[in-house]
Amino acid sequence: MVKHQPLQVYERQLCLSCITGIYGCRWKRYQRSHDDTTKWELLWSLILLLTFCLLLVWFYFWWEAHNDYSEFNWFLYNRSGEWSDGTVPILATTAAGFTYIAFLIVLALCHVALGQQLNLHWLHKATGPFLHIGALAAVTALSWIVAGQVTRAEKMMFQVVVVLLYVSVLLALYMVPLHITSPCIMDPATLKPRPNVIGHQGAPMLAPENTLWSFQRALQMNVTGLEADVAISMDGVPFLMRDLTLRRTTDVEKVFPDRQMDEASLFNWTDLQQLNAGRWFLKDDPFWTVHTLFQHEKERIANQTVCSLEQLLKLASYHNSTVVFRLRRPPPKHPCYDSWINDTLQAVRQSGVPQSLVMWTPDENRTQVRQLAPDLIQTSVVKRSHQILQQSGISSLLLRYNQVSREEIGNFSEAHINLTLYTVNEPWLYSVLWCSGVSSVSSEAPHVLLKVPYPIWLMRPNEYCLAWVSADLISFAVVIGIFIFQKSLKRALTQQLMFLYFSAVCSDYWSYSIASAGF
Repeated sequence: MVKHQPLQVYERQLCLSCITGIYGCRWKRYQRSHDDTTKWELLWSLILLLTFCLLLVWFYFWWEAHNDYSEFNWFLYNRSGEWSDGTVPILATTAAGFTYIAFLIVLALCHVALGQQLNLHWLHKATGPFLHIGALAAVTALSWIVAGQVTRAEKMMFQVVVVLLYVSVLLALYMVPLHITSPCIMDPATLKPRPNVIGHQGAPMLAPENTLWSFQRALQMNVTGLEADVAISMDGVPFLMRDLTLRRTTDVEKVFPDRQMDEASLFNWTDLQQLNAGRWFLKDDPFWTVHTLFQHEKERIANQTVCSLEQLLKLASYHNSTVVFRLRRPPPKHPCYDSWINDTLQAVRQSGVPQSLVMWTPDENRTQVRQLAPDLIQTSVVKRSHQILQQSGISSLLLRYNQVSREEIGNFSEAHINLTLYTVNEPWLYSVLWCSGVSSVSSEAPHVLLKVPYPIWLMRPNEYCLAWVSADLISFAVVIGIFIFQKSLKRALTQQLMFLYFSAVCSDYWSYSIASAGF
């Protein structure tokens, strides 16, 4: 008797061919396999997963660091001597690599869901682990994959283990908000006054830094103070300059080509006045804002020169604005190496600015400075406890925004110590510091911060709890729905396969009966 096998119907599997073809270059049916994945391929899958996780942290880091992009570029300039936006290639490679690795992860999960053997192509093995990644599609699709595996598994132990692991992860994610604290989860009635905004180097995103026009632009935005970096010239004139050299922000290469690598403090004031301090801004466009400027603004920028401390103080006095400056001591062989404090105090007195508007930051000879100018606002740029600051007669503190905690901010506020944090350019960071009770911030983007009417994400604790519980319930309902759908889909597929099998058997029996009857 001839045994007849059920008919095998080969259907087109375009989706499966694309998945196995892109992942492992297995485009043909005979190249695919339902055998267990080899240990070597499992190792490569683990490498991909670890790369995904590590580069996800890298992506999150650069997203959080957006506030500090300008400081990063300045750091690169000090290292290389060439000004460029170093964040562009980093973000471009991060986005491209993030998408690429995430795509491979999704394909690997699809292989698992379809019961296909993992076989990563050598090209992906060579490049995948070393590229940056950038998508979250695989994470959002995980519940679908888990449900599919559980419903198709035959071993009860496997189903229990997978479900327990997945539920454990879900419960952990659901409970995470219990350990999350945010300054902006608070009663709005306890919100402190809006932090004052100080123009760090003026408004350097709209005008060349440390120039008179930059400070005038900041004052037009109603900032409460101005911050600058100060150096001392060879003839004892304090002037504004952030860099050690003049190469980035002036045309010293053109005017004094033989001295372009010299420190800025090795020039006298007459030489400094010959330099143009604005055209570099129009040429380099460091913040990509030149296209937003009017023609008369560009003309004014092109005529900017190096600004002296006395000019800044006179401008601040006219507008009744606070000034804080960081004074850089000249090199040892400089003629003003010993007199730099007195030279700066003389510039303050000559400007006619009220001493109560000047925040004095150098720690050197602070006792002498108090005697000569008792009304200056004594300010420290070194983090100390509020008890030590009070004992030292220091009433103001200037720190980087990540140097203090929320509790320390409260302690300084209770001790009546004015705390200014720098450099704050992003609205979300400004909002967090606002909720924390910071009195003032120093910013390179005052035109952005002064448009923030209210802290972002300010929520009452009960509103946050409601949003958290609602999100958990919706997530739980979606996961349950996916599991139910996968189970019903398996039942329907099983019934369809049973019907096809029964039809094939009947067809074979009918054909055999006809052949036996001699038809």
